[in-house]
Amino acid sequence: MKNLVRACVHKIKPYQPGKPIEEVAREIGVEKVESIIKLASNENPLGPSPRALEAVRAALDSVNLYPDGSAYYLKQSLSRKLEAPPEKIIVGNGSNEIIELIMHVFVGSGHRVVYAHPSFLVYRLVATMFGAEATEVPLKDFVHDLPAILEAVDADTRVIFIANPNNPTGTALEPSGIEEFLAGVPDHVVVVLDEAYYEYLPPELRFEGLPWLDRKKLILLRTFSKIYGLAGFRIGYGLASAECVEILNRVRQPFNTNTPAQVAARSALEDEEHVKNTLEVNREGLKTLEEGFSRLGLEYVPSVANFMLVKVGDGEEIFKRLLSRGVIVRPMGFYDLPEYLRITVGLPGENQRLLRELEAVLGAQVKDRNP
Repeated sequence: MKNLVRACVHKIKPYQPGKPIEEVAREIGVEKVESIIKLASNENPLGPSPRALEAVRAALDSVNLYPDGSAYYLKQSLSRKLEAPPEKIIVGNGSNEIIELIMHVFVGSGHRVVYAHPSFLVYRLVATMFGAEATEVPLKDFVHDLPAILEAVDADTRVIFIANPNNPTGTALEPSGIEEFLAGVPDHVVVVLDEAYYEYLPPELRFEGLPWLDRKKLILLRTFSKIYGLAGFRIGYGLASAECVEILNRVRQPFNTNTPAQVAARSALEDEEHVKNTLEVNREGLKTLEEGFSRLGLEYVPSVANFMLVKVGDGEEIFKRLLSRGVIVRPMGFYDLPEYLRITVGLPGENQRLLRELEAVLGAQVKDRNP
């Protein structure tokens, strides 16, 4: 079998998602999954919008029928919400699918893909999968170094990925810096601004990308997995010029998003109260984590997303110790940050428990080093 596989596939390390609660319950021998908290995958701790769930229940009677292949009504809702023409919107099975569609259209063997490091791991995965050369530009003080990224662009470069806010650091770029960067990008390069955590940004940090869609080869990516709490439905969308969207639709599978996901997304867009509550819980949670990390003497990266990066020493060991206590976080060795954990903002009680358990395991680690 291995001899039949394309050479580039052998270079790919499978993506490692955060551990699901049920798996951890089995590993540590806990019957009640309610006793385990998951702060590993940047999910919405409030869950989905009640209005979205109601819409899904109403749609279940029609799941014997194929979904709307064009996601017409969802695009209409997005168009009203964003004040963008429907022809500039593409809907995907999560924004991840749209990343893959972009690669199908613009990237081939011998081309170059440029992105920051550490950043979203899928950029490296898709570059390798399509036989492209991946150019990773180090972050500067945990933030994208846009001038260095521009310097890394050459004649073979086809796509630049910019995650804003960045995962796993939670840092964001100034809108003026993004504008200056876009102005300097050559015409043969597509810029993908991955805005999965866009809604968490304070207003002054929200880049207004829509006016740039026809000025540059710019694609904006957003998702319903984060602030809207629909990660299990796998639905996201992209914004680009009408010409670009038409081309991307040529390689999109006919029924790439399902009916419950489409109706849930439409209702979630309308539930402004749920988004407001999520933002409030997140603001308070970030403050709690910052204060807790400071009290424990831990370095952390100030975040504008719904997670924080914190330096704990042996990240993998602390992850395992927390896991044994029913707290799931994300070790960062896979991101080449072995001393760090990425911790999702949870509910108030979950944040406090995380800090208590972290203090306990860090104390145990110190004790082991100094018996």
